[in-house]
Amino acid sequence: MISFSRNSRSIFANWWWTIDKVLLVMFAAIIILGAFLTFSASPSVANRIGYGSFHFVKKQMMFLPLAVIGMLFLSMMSLKNIRRISVIGYVATLLLMFLTLFFGIENKGATRWISILGFQLQPSEFVKPLFVMVAALLFEAGKKYQDFPGMILSAGLFGVTSILLLAQPDVGMFIVVGVIWCFQLFLAGLPLIFVWVIIAVAVVGAVGIYAFFPHVQARVLQLFSSELSYQVKKAMAAFENGGWFGVGPGEGVAKLHIPDAHTDFIFAVAAEEYGMVFCLVMVGLFAAIVIRTMLLSCKENSFFIILASTGLAASFGLQAIINMASTLHIGPTKGMALPFVSYGGSALLGTALGMGMLLAITRKNVHAEDKDEEY
Repeated sequence: MISFSRNSRSIFANWWWTIDKVLLVMFAAIIILGAFLTFSASPSVANRIGYGSFHFVKKQMMFLPLAVIGMLFLSMMSLKNIRRISVIGYVATLLLMFLTLFFGIENKGATRWISILGFQLQPSEFVKPLFVMVAALLFEAGKKYQDFPGMILSAGLFGVTSILLLAQPDVGMFIVVGVIWCFQLFLAGLPLIFVWVIIAVAVVGAVGIYAFFPHVQARVLQLFSSELSYQVKKAMAAFENGGWFGVGPGEGVAKLHIPDAHTDFIFAVAAEEYGMVFCLVMVGLFAAIVIRTMLLSCKENSFFIILASTGLAASFGLQAIINMASTLHIGPTKGMALPFVSYGGSALLGTALGMGMLLAITRKNVHAEDKDEEY
């Protein structure tokens, strides 16, 4: 049991007494469950494509400590440093996304990855939490200084981010970023007429995406088709086979047939091997993190913390909903990772970045630390 004196002035003691331990425990639970599911789902996929059984396990376990250490390191940061990291990180990520269009690695018709020092990185996984933070900064500045066009600048950055995402293309990430930005815009205070304008633009944008992106059109049509796609059909069979309590760890057969069992459809593997009760616990953890963050934000006076924390939590929950919905044939299939659970180094690190900043800005007396730094 970790124990620090309340009178201690060390950074670790201060972190321990100010961090929201409920959020910390829930994140730890999801990370542990994700590690177990990686061991269950990935060996069969690796064998099927000619790699060693533990190829994906080894890669994920290499990134997992980096993600956890990075999240904890960020959670110790002062509010001032979190702001700086957000701005610098966002600019760097936009640059990487731009370079990806010219020097990126194509996979399944999309150019989302770029090779850096031998590692393949997906910059769009990092742009989501960083954009949430920068947008919150601009909205706060617009409220604080009457002549500062915070809302207009955030709209401009949203436009730039959207263009880079659609150019890859990464329609799913564009939708997540767009929904969260509109959510922050609504919280920032928006005249009713602009709400209707945004709704109209969203409808036109949805029609445009459907018309100009054939893969989106195919997936939407597949959603309403009576004939399920191969992966969705196997996923639905996994839920049926698993029942309430599952067939047992490692005993599932769906992962032998679903190509993306370790990524997009890992929730189906969880359902078959551990059962519906286990899946409901996972859903409950994701929901509890979002609800807990919203409740913490209600106690805040800082406009920036309110917008940033709710935006980060909403993006975390929305990404989980999209992944689960596509697995259950409630929404169109989309290559959206289940946060902290699906295989993928960039997705894991990107989620850790966002949740590390969330833990930092929801710490008690985080404003007082900034004031202490001034003296």
